[in-house]
Amino acid sequence: MTLHDNYLTLDDMSVIRSAGLRGFRATVAELGGNAEDFATACGLPLAALDTDDLLIPDQALAAALELAAHQLNCPDLGLRISMRQDLDMLGPLALAIRNSPSLAHVLECSARYLFLHARSLTLTSEPDPYDDPRIIALRYGARPGLPPPIQGIDLGLAFVHRTIQRLCDERYGLRSVELPYVPDAPITRYEEFFGAPVRINRPYAALRVPRDLPNRPLSGGDETLHRIAMSFLAEQSGGADAAVAPKVRAAVQQLLGTTAPEINAVARLLTVHPRTMQRRLAAEDTSFAAILDDVRREEARRYLTTTDMPMSQVASLIGLSEQSTFTRCCRRWWGTTPTVVRRHRG
Repeated sequence: MTLHDNYLTLDDMSVIRSAGLRGFRATVAELGGNAEDFATACGLPLAALDTDDLLIPDQALAAALELAAHQLNCPDLGLRISMRQDLDMLGPLALAIRNSPSLAHVLECSARYLFLHARSLTLTSEPDPYDDPRIIALRYGARPGLPPPIQGIDLGLAFVHRTIQRLCDERYGLRSVELPYVPDAPITRYEEFFGAPVRINRPYAALRVPRDLPNRPLSGGDETLHRIAMSFLAEQSGGADAAVAPKVRAAVQQLLGTTAPEINAVARLLTVHPRTMQRRLAAEDTSFAAILDDVRREEARRYLTTTDMPMSQVASLIGLSEQSTFTRCCRRWWGTTPTVVRRHRG
């Protein structure tokens, strides 16, 4: 299999929270594969398989899905993974969605804030592509200019479909599913999954639903929680240009112990050029080296005072290749050896 080169291009990269990989490890294991192999082959940090909040390149995620589907001979991989995903993976957006008074409010807050989960994805309501006045299309969009990532779109559409089922009703009136490609899996598999006709080679991916569906009230919501969640999301979206140092620190903490916390790796996760990141850190009176050293010091103290791990293992977990280097760092940090720090814990 040859993946399209653009899947692995990190220039002009967009990112998605690693929550998008939820269910990937379990599904791949069920099929006899190793999720870590696919993640490594596509440039994904292994930590992304087990945490929801790591920012990862969306193209790398799409590539991992495509590669796994091909090598495991599982053309419906995206549909299978969707069965292991739920609204919780959307974080604060899930709280806003669950407490929305109607599906129209769900679509509104999704259109406004879905980028906080995945910068290249959109979910919009549009006129029916077949001009049926009784129908609207819930258009699921990925970044234009790339070949449609089949498994990624399958997964996204399936997630939207199952979310509407949970919020409204198992049989909410889905008229058809529009796919912008010819899938490898049989069309009957899709029609069985969605419970509706499936059309291929369409201009975009969409679920065609009754026009009045968004106006149907949703039960069980809490207006106060909805308002709080929307306020929080507004603050988050307004903070796109906020201080970069906390973001770098969080990325270093997530990478530490799983892969080398190098500046290029962190910059990729934050979708900025390394030099741009360094300039912004300098403007905040810090540097990548200073943040990395500070995170290492905190993690080292935690391991030394709360565990009995061998010193060599602690050194490895904080990204140092040799125990002697770890000892020198401890002398610089605390003026003593790691053994003494451990001895005086508590």
